[in-house]
Amino acid sequence: MQILQFFLAISLMVIIHEFGHYITARMFGVRVEKFYLFFNPFFTLFKYKSKKSDTEYGIGWLPLGGYVKLSGMIDESFDSKFTKTEPKPYEFRSKPAWQRLIIMSAGVIMNFVTAIVVFAMLLFAKGEEYISLQDAKYGMEFSSIAHNQGFKDGDILLAADGIKLESLSEETMRLILNAKEVYVLRGSDTVKISISENFMEELITSKEGFANFRCPFVVKEIMPVTPAEIAGLQSGDSLVSINGDNLMFINEFSIALANNPLKETTLGLYRNGEYKELTITPDANGKIGVYLTPYYEFYSITKKEYGFFASFPAGIEKAYKKMTGYASDTKMLFTKAGAESVGGFGSIVSLFPDSFNMIYFWNIVAYMSIVLAFMNVLPIPGLDGGHMFFLIIEVIRRKPLSTEFMYKAQQIGIIILLLLVFYAN
Repeated sequence: MQILQFFLAISLMVIIHEFGHYITARMFGVRVEKFYLFFNPFFTLFKYKSKKSDTEYGIGWLPLGGYVKLSGMIDESFDSKFTKTEPKPYEFRSKPAWQRLIIMSAGVIMNFVTAIVVFAMLLFAKGEEYISLQDAKYGMEFSSIAHNQGFKDGDILLAADGIKLESLSEETMRLILNAKEVYVLRGSDTVKISISENFMEELITSKEGFANFRCPFVVKEIMPVTPAEIAGLQSGDSLVSINGDNLMFINEFSIALANNPLKETTLGLYRNGEYKELTITPDANGKIGVYLTPYYEFYSITKKEYGFFASFPAGIEKAYKKMTGYASDTKMLFTKAGAESVGGFGSIVSLFPDSFNMIYFWNIVAYMSIVLAFMNVLPIPGLDGGHMFFLIIEVIRRKPLSTEFMYKAQQIGIIILLLLVFYAN
């Protein structure tokens, strides 16, 4: 199911991206020789061309993207036969630089517009739901890296460099990681925490994450044939102590249980308002075998609803923040921790749940559209950004770059891209 969702999402994004090139090329009278989903070196899974059409439509076997082949253009096909003839009116090279620039930028624009529309429709259909940080009555529980930075369990996040923090979101994380100072509410006091320059790198290296909402240890469900079932724990039990030590939150119990593997342990708990004690023996990993009540059942949910017309400005804002946030994150690729955390196709597949969820699926499609748009605008030969970069140079020079240069640049760009794909995977 994850793989099917991946191929569906990538197919949608590639078709939309390439359609941008296709439709603008047709608008300016450029002949489109091929329109392919996926690449087709050596052989093609499917192709079709009507007798009246200039374009061959097809599906390749290598799912690394897709392409449109424009007459009179040096691209990833490395077809240079046209360079031996005089330019024809329907060829890409015959068109003014501004038209070629529009054609090359159209794919990126289409992906960004797709993200805006998807975000807008999701906001219109479902609105936004989140837990306001100000409503986090138990505060947060932080990773060891965050503890080293000065955060303490129970702190409530307030502001980063003077910007108020609303929810535990991607945007909030970026504000914190790029801030010099973060303010938290600790008890009744407002405390300033200085953020070190290497905090983001330390978080990436640790793979612990930053923080979660703090929650009591309340049993949601018992796993069969586990210490919890044997001890007689029940759904709804609220744990309050271990071996006489009063505890309250999940992370406290997790640590205490992990310190008592295979040891007989006394649990204090409340069941239907009545205090009870049970004896339990955690397994070798300090686990007892329960599903816990999720954090969102302990906090009030803030919901924003959007009308049809109001959803589009909100969609634009969300897409813009995703794009700028993703661009900001790329600086981590130039650190050791960031380079080691790069993921390939397996990482993308793992984004999808193992059962289909419409809202989740379209959220991922919108996010991946942003990523595809950003990656394609990078000035690397072989990507749209590379073509756009050379066209801008042409406009400045007032004459096109030589065919030999463009051909070699394209070769170098493709090698770079293949190496990046190989490294990521």
